Amino acid sequence: MNITTLIIIALIIIAIFILISIYNQLVRLKAQFKNAFAQIEVQLKRRYDLIPNLVETAKAYLKHESETLIKVTEARNQAISALKNASADPTNGQNIQALNRAEQNLNRNMSGLNLQLEAYPDLKASTNMMQLSEEITSTENRVSYARQAYNDAVTSYNIALKTFPAVLIAPLVGHTEKGKLLEFEDSAQIQSAPKVNFN
Repeated sequence: MNITTLIIIALIIIAIFILISIYNQLVRLKAQFKNAFAQIEVQLKRRYDLIPNLVETAKAYLKHESETLIKVTEARNQAISALKNASADPTNGQNIQALNRAEQNLNRNMSGLNLQLEAYPDLKASTNMMQLSEEITSTENRVSYARQAYNDAVTSYNIALKTFPAVLIAPLVGHTEKGKLLEFEDSAQIQSAPKVNFN
């Protein structure tokens, strides 16, 4: 064997190790963002389980506001369905976007319920309502934390897909779907200035 053959063999071995390393990195990052989604799923299920208790507790006080309670219940059911679909395949961007929309709808309806609850001081002072409100607030914080961890994992995966030489190798080894971020807030609403009306 001459030196040229040895150099070619060495380059082939180095290329194989680089390919294996890139493939393993993509598999690891994809697994991390799927695991991060599983953590969100746990917290969202916990939240969805608390909402019926909140609605039942509020029903006695909010007899005239039944439309609000119905909207919250319907939004919760839609969110559960969207979560089930997203859980089946967290790499499917359409499922993640559907979950984003369902969560935005649920958040809007929960905000409406919270406004209704403000008008009933006896309800706010109820021990059950205080405990449920505390549980829901705690769960919301956990969801936010889990969502941030998921978005960080998706961002790492997406960056790895776009970097060289992974951008060339990823499609060849089945890593074509980029992860979608979870943004439960309505970004257009957050970016618009609040309107103040003194009339």
